[in-house]
Amino acid sequence: MNVMTASESVQPVSGGFRVDVSRGQRIGRVSSEWFSRPDDERYLDLPDLYEAVRGRAERAQARTVESRAIKVEANRDNHERLALTVPGRDEPVAPTHWSFGQLCTLVGAPKSYLRQLPAALCGINLQHGLLSHRAELVKTLEADNGRVELRAVTGPDYGRIWDHELVAAVMKIAGNGIGDTRWKVPGVLDWSTMTTIRSWT
Repeated sequence: MNVMTASESVQPVSGGFRVDVSRGQRIGRVSSEWFSRPDDERYLDLPDLYEAVRGRAERAQARTVESRAIKVEANRDNHERLALTVPGRDEPVAPTHWSFGQLCTLVGAPKSYLRQLPAALCGINLQHGLLSHRAELVKTLEADNGRVELRAVTGPDYGRIWDHELVAAVMKIAGNGIGDTRWKVPGVLDWSTMTTIRSWT
């Protein structure tokens, strides 16, 4: 898929634009969350974000497996972490906070309680739940980002919208996010001129 650009019907905006601070409200949370992210989660324009999330999707694999076939064990290298063996993959995968919660929900286990247990005890309980729960097909999403993670466990008919598809749709409206249109990635307000400026220029 090619990177989307702003449609021709959108009028380009050059440089910064004036801001009327008397309208709307100031929500600093958006900028503070953006600035507090690690470098690999903070992008200065939408094409860079698009390329990163498209690459992540290309390194991901979705498969449909039987829930009982998922094996749980405490990680030998790190006694605080669980490792899962998923059918069709040789190496173990590490559950994320999100996918662990989804597995707990699947078997009816209290996720907040299991998160407090040592990994070995948690693994025994989760494995028991997977084996004693009625077998059903689940769709797993595994991503390789330096280590293989189990990022999601959903129903077999789950329809996924990938992040790069969402970013491509935003780019149809917002262009590259730094000058094609009035929509911008987080920046800095120049209070002397009341215009937005990019904080990294």
